[in-house]
Amino acid sequence: MTRERRRRVLVARLDSMGDVLLCGPAVRAVAACAEVHLLCGPRGAAAGRMLPGVAAKHVWDAPWIAAEPAPPASHAHIAALETIVEEARPDAAVILTSFHQSPLPLALLLRMNGVAHVTGASVDYAGSLLDVRLRPGEDFPEEQSEVARALTIARAGGFELPPGDDGRLAVVTAPGRPPGLPKDYVVIHPGAAVESRAWPAERHRELVALLRAAAIEVVVTGGPDERELVSRVAGGGATDLGGRTPLPDLARVLRAADVVVAGNTGAAHLAAAVGTPVVSLFSPVVSERCWRPFGVPTVVFGRTDVACAGTRARTCPVPGHPCLADVLPSSVAAAVLALRPAAPGAASDSSAPVERSAEAVPA
Repeated sequence: MTRERRRRVLVARLDSMGDVLLCGPAVRAVAACAEVHLLCGPRGAAAGRMLPGVAAKHVWDAPWIAAEPAPPASHAHIAALETIVEEARPDAAVILTSFHQSPLPLALLLRMNGVAHVTGASVDYAGSLLDVRLRPGEDFPEEQSEVARALTIARAGGFELPPGDDGRLAVVTAPGRPPGLPKDYVVIHPGAAVESRAWPAERHRELVALLRAAAIEVVVTGGPDERELVSRVAGGGATDLGGRTPLPDLARVLRAADVVVAGNTGAAHLAAAVGTPVVSLFSPVVSERCWRPFGVPTVVFGRTDVACAGTRARTCPVPGHPCLADVLPSSVAAAVLALRPAAPGAASDSSAPVERSAEAVPA
């Protein structure tokens, strides 16, 4: 007797590492009753490999998603997606997008390649491109966590988290502590994908000095293109891991840390996925409510009374970058001390709400 093939669903999240990590609970919801084929862009591919519930991963660089230089919208490039769909043979697709993205270009391409049922959220009329269309602002609020948004889209497609799944972020990592690091330490991750979201390097360096003066070991992390920045921040007082931690290794480093200090970048979401508290240096160019670390104790720093708020600017348009440059290292150090597990009264419940510091600007 031939065994019936399990329903197969293509779940698409086409942008960066942090975006892919935030869609993890939605992926698990689909995986509870279907075989998940994850379609992601090259910047999110490494994170896609780490999500629980993914049976297969496919990488395609969408011309309407990637930052410059974007791939050409050519017949050859579209044919690469056609090959992926032909190999995956999905019975349905769930397209996960942020508020500023449209699912319709991908929905059109999937329709043209025979995908019979497509779910997505679109403010624009979708015609026959979406079988299930959620209307942002009508069917769900725009100002909510990206995790909740993705779960709402998955639920509309008929997929619910299974009993016992708490809906928090999660990744699959190797067991054990990373070798060669202190027993207890704080991670500082100074880099950011775009300039407008970065706390100045000198502020990070001052923070390292303050933590070391408090007898706290510090580990500084960053990607291969951030070695110089990491070295500058680490100085002679912190462990320099710049360019030495592929994503699975970085997850282990963050998991073993007491606290992670990071901007609005993928490392903050990876820290949340491994259950580590976060001090978030959050530029208001995007919504904190949508993009702050999810499900772990978090203290957020960053001015919101600035002209760049909500602009999604990649380069800071305000002289002096006041939203983050005005954040004092002493305030960040105090937040680190408060979040450390050994600190008296430190939050230990990973469902603890996000706090926003009132002391974000100099007196």
